[in-house]
Amino acid sequence: TNEQLPDLHNHFCDLHLEAHMYASQWFLTLFTAKFPLCMVFHIIDLLLCEGLNIIFHVALALLKTSKEDLLQADFEGALKFFRVQLPKRYRAEENARRLMEQACNIKVPTKKLKKYEKEYQTMRESQLQQEDPMDRYKRENRRLQEASMRLEQENDDLAHELVTSKIALRNDLDQAEDKADVLNKELLLTKQRLVEAEEEKRKQEEETAQLKEVFRKQLEKAEYEIKKTTAIIAEYKQICSQLSTRLEKQQTASKEELEVVKVKMMTCKHCSDIFSKEGTLKLATISREDQGLEPDDEKDALKKQLREMELELAQTKLQLVEAKCKIQELEHQRGALMNEIQAAKNSWFSKTLNSIKTATGTQPLQPPPATQLPKEST
Repeated sequence: TNEQLPDLHNHFCDLHLEAHMYASQWFLTLFTAKFPLCMVFHIIDLLLCEGLNIIFHVALALLKTSKEDLLQADFEGALKFFRVQLPKRYRAEENARRLMEQACNIKVPTKKLKKYEKEYQTMRESQLQQEDPMDRYKRENRRLQEASMRLEQENDDLAHELVTSKIALRNDLDQAEDKADVLNKELLLTKQRLVEAEEEKRKQEEETAQLKEVFRKQLEKAEYEIKKTTAIIAEYKQICSQLSTRLEKQQTASKEELEVVKVKMMTCKHCSDIFSKEGTLKLATISREDQGLEPDDEKDALKKQLREMELELAQTKLQLVEAKCKIQELEHQRGALMNEIQAAKNSWFSKTLNSIKTATGTQPLQPPPATQLPKEST
């Protein structure tokens, strides 16, 4: 600093502020103790590129940039400035970059640094030779005592850290053992649940097989009933068709016979007076004298035959109506059976799907809905 910054050097001499009071930490830690990392990275890059001399360049650049503040500070203020204010100034990346540029521009001859090193070594040797051996031994003893005290303090710190670590490890071990016990209990409970689930699965599979067999039998029975009912319906339809054909034939025959009777009645003079052309009695036109006459045998026979034909016609119509009602009833039974079969198929399919899902573990088993067995048709 005497050659680069003479006024600052004189100020430090007046304050009795020596270089090792502020610069030793810089050199020993490569500026990592106080300064931000962005600045330290630049310093390490320059150190790898330029060598150890860059450390002196950075130190001189720091002193140059802080010259005005240091000239106005006293001893305590200068030390506080080096410790607090100077590192804060280079937290910004731009300030650190400008400092590195200024450090690179500073020229410090290598020969002069070697000369200073030799002078320092010579001065150190002369001081050691001139120093009283008793004072040197006392200083060495004091240094050793300080080192011993420092080592004892480090030993106490290490012992405290060891005890603390043992306590922490013991607590962690206890927690781990408690957690292991809980996990073991959960494992046993899970195994028990697994066994129960497998047993339940086996029961459900057996029940499913039984339900499948029952529904298969019911389905076969229902199909047989459907076939039987279909055959009965076909027979009833055939019978109704035959009855309808027979009824139509009888009606035609009755009409033909009725026409023949009408023709005969109209040809008979006595009957034509009694019956009209439509075949009804002419009660209104019969005189009081004719009412007292006895009907003859032919008129009675015709009336009896007509009544029988009308009765037979009514019975035939009644049989036809009964046949149609029976057909409607059979159709209704057939529809009910088809609905029951479809419901049984849907219930069987849902139960089978539910049992498959339960077996694969995709969802919890649900109780199958109660289904009514199809009724047997008579």
